Amino acid sequence: MSYQLQTNEKYKNFEKDLIDIRDIFKHSGNSIHKARNELKIIEINGIKCVVKSFKVPHLLNRIAYSFFRDGKAKKSFSNATKLMELGVNTPEAIGIIEFFSLSLLTQSYFISVYEPYDFTIREVFHHKVTDVETILQQFTLFTYEIHKLGVWHVDYSLGNILITKQETQYKFSLVDINRMEFKSISPEQGLKNFNKFWAKDKNDLTIIAKEYAKFTALNEEESIKTIQEEANSLEEKTILKRKFKHKFTRK
Repeated sequence: MSYQLQTNEKYKNFEKDLIDIRDIFKHSGNSIHKARNELKIIEINGIKCVVKSFKVPHLLNRIAYSFFRDGKAKKSFSNATKLMELGVNTPEAIGIIEFFSLSLLTQSYFISVYEPYDFTIREVFHHKVTDVETILQQFTLFTYEIHKLGVWHVDYSLGNILITKQETQYKFSLVDINRMEFKSISPEQGLKNFNKFWAKDKNDLTIIAKEYAKFTALNEEESIKTIQEEANSLEEKTILKRKFKHKFTRK
């Protein structure tokens, strides 16, 4: 089995650990997320790291990621590097390693520095924290600013924004960044980037729409209508998709 690795120049001393990452990952029990992919917090070279193990892709994607386009780990590293260059908060990338069998990608890992945080945007939309309105206002400003930089997070959703309180301000940091685009974003498009938050309290989306309209000079009422319609539409499609999948996967 062959491999390809890529490291941040700052962390060249991690290369041996990356080569051994499968064994390191296997014997670590500190899993913080396990679904399609798995994340573990592991200390390497005295640094607390997050190691993300990507699910082995199906055959067509193994071929695509091996010969035609970057795999998820490589995209994560590239996007993290680009975000850091733009001054957008994201955990610092350490490196990636991809393993190949018969020239086809099998396992891949993305390693970043662990970034402590107080909560995610999920807790805000679920009203499990105080100061919800202020956080949403500052989150909207953060989103507007990254949109101005051309940052479009495809998976901009509840679990992918880390939040740290800093006195009266809140710091926002992007994670799960393998699906990301860098492009020109119009104000109308920017509003649609909020469609995956599915607020239980619709007033939360109203707060965001009003703030985003203020920054972009969009019509406030139209912004509220757009953001709610986009969120409702995606939620309905997702629920329908889940029902369809459940119907045809039941034994």
